[in-house]
Amino acid sequence: QVQVIESGGGLVQAGGSLTLSCTASGRTGDLYAMGYFRQRPGKDREFVAAVGWPGPYTNYADSMEGRVTISKDNGQNTIYLRMDSLKADDTGVYTCAAAMNIAAVRNAPRYWGQGTQVTVSS
Repeated sequence: QVQVIESGGGLVQAGGSLTLSCTASGRTGDLYAMGYFRQRPGKDREFVAAVGWPGPYTNYADSMEGRVTISKDNGQNTIYLRMDSLKADDTGVYTCAAAMNIAAVRNAPRYWGQGTQVTVSS
């Protein structure tokens, strides 16, 4: 079994930055990628970014590239999502996912976290 736990959500002012973190634990031997999705109010869940290893390799949603940076802690199954220039429209629940590779994270993650709320005040 794999547990995926996010942290770092909260309230931030528009224009500010926020870093989310996510750790996968348990039977992680087959995990080589993790990433984030978000669900904004009234909208479908959407892919944000993913990182795969070894490498590391990164992949970003076109709409987010340039404002987010995803990275991985060396030797740990912990990833970080740094978001800059946040807008009120970025408000939503950000959920971490883990899978065998980046394509699997994007299309059919096997493991999900519970999600963390990010609220951007205008």
